[in-house]
Amino acid sequence: MTKRRLSALAATASLAIATTTFAAEQPPLPLVTDRVYLGPARLVDIGGRHLNLYCRGKGSPVVIFDAGMNDSTIAWARVQPEISKTHMTCSYDRAGLGYSDASDRPSTSGNDVDDIHKALQVAHIKPPYLLVGHSAAGMAVRVFADRDRDEVVGMVSVDGSHEDQTRKAKEREALEAKELPQQAHHDAEPQPDCVAAAKSGSIPKSSPAFEPCVGTMYEGVDQAITDATLAGTASLKWQKAFASEMANFDTVSADETRATRRDFGDMPIIMLTHAPIPARKGTPQSIQDRRTVDWEQLHNEVAAMSTHGTNWIVPRSTHSINYDRPEIVIDAIDLALEIAAKQARQAHATATK
Repeated sequence: MTKRRLSALAATASLAIATTTFAAEQPPLPLVTDRVYLGPARLVDIGGRHLNLYCRGKGSPVVIFDAGMNDSTIAWARVQPEISKTHMTCSYDRAGLGYSDASDRPSTSGNDVDDIHKALQVAHIKPPYLLVGHSAAGMAVRVFADRDRDEVVGMVSVDGSHEDQTRKAKEREALEAKELPQQAHHDAEPQPDCVAAAKSGSIPKSSPAFEPCVGTMYEGVDQAITDATLAGTASLKWQKAFASEMANFDTVSADETRATRRDFGDMPIIMLTHAPIPARKGTPQSIQDRRTVDWEQLHNEVAAMSTHGTNWIVPRSTHSINYDRPEIVIDAIDLALEIAAKQARQAHATATK
């Protein structure tokens, strides 16, 4: 996910998305150099179009990674290799993003789940699954777990979105406007029409729309992968898919998530929440702290949907916990797998008595 994408999501829906870097506090991580990100890993036919599926490792449950809004398999480059040492893992590009074909359907959480479920079936990758979603995909994994409860043994949501975050943000903005009337009419910087900018098939690098529409890459990714990813992001196919994700985020996708169950029994649900952040210039820290508490409470709400639910506040992290603190994401997945394995052993012991 590029910096521009993080900012767009924060502006439209989030309460306290952190985009501040903590580079001075974090030791450098190894450069991401895996050549698999330079092209499709495996194109799976899901009925007249193809989904790019990147699977590696062996062992059950299978860990399924869904990237954040407008992101691709590169989102999991610091996490998937480690988990694949003990389990089969699969990341994928949603329709129109990365190396997956475009779809004539809207880019919603429900359609995302339809696509990956069909791809897993076609690829003969059998359940049980542990689902991992970043940002907007935090809603999609809940839709998946609700629709196919018997196939899912756990969820890890990496600073995942919530179906009510837009409403909460608007309520908070109304209160803040009364407290800080001088900021009530502050207009966000206008964004270009990125689909129109890509009408020739791709946004030219010389275009003034290139930087705001395409943005920059995660830190710590080598130049070849960076160039390939940004070139893909500039394409008309990708820009249309992202525009559809944005258009459906707080409408159809939010409604689909809102319609899911509120009780997942004892399924492990681990929420990861970015660290509290300092207020921007001109905003009192007390207001920023309230935004942070609201964001944490939304995650607590999801964690409470399971007797094995928990919310971890991740220090020295931004919204991109998958790149800032991949070791924490790995720990969360390992714990969810450990709980799921214990539950499976207990269920087996009970069944054989």
